[in-house]
Amino acid sequence: MSVTDPIADYLTRLRNSIGAKRKRVEIPCSGVKREISRLLKEKKYIADFTEVAEENSSKLIIELRYNAGKSVISGLKRISKPGLRVYAKADEMPRVLGGLGIALISTSKGIMTEKQARIEGIGGEVLCHIW
Repeated sequence: MSVTDPIADYLTRLRNSIGAKRKRVEIPCSGVKREISRLLKEKKYIADFTEVAEENSSKLIIELRYNAGKSVISGLKRISKPGLRVYAKADEMPRVLGGLGIALISTSKGIMTEKQARIEGIGGEVLCHIW
């Protein structure tokens, strides 16, 4: 099945798994989803992720993190959508909950957090907010 917005599908699968208190979630793999998972692991929003190759495709298995029974991720929001792209300059990077969350930015140097983009002085497309 073809998905119009794979990043929104990724975030929805995470949100649904967190709501169901699951320990892991399987998501079809792509380069963008792999990079988002790498950043979420680096920022300690997820415990770990592995890529499993299958016959025709591959999938990501994401291990979710919980602290005292509550998910570390309390919110996910898609910002830039296929019908309305949202871009930000380096000096106009969004702050999520005053710095308590992260915004993922797609730049010419790859996907990074808004803090990394601000440090490197480059702008890009605001993919999503995670807090």
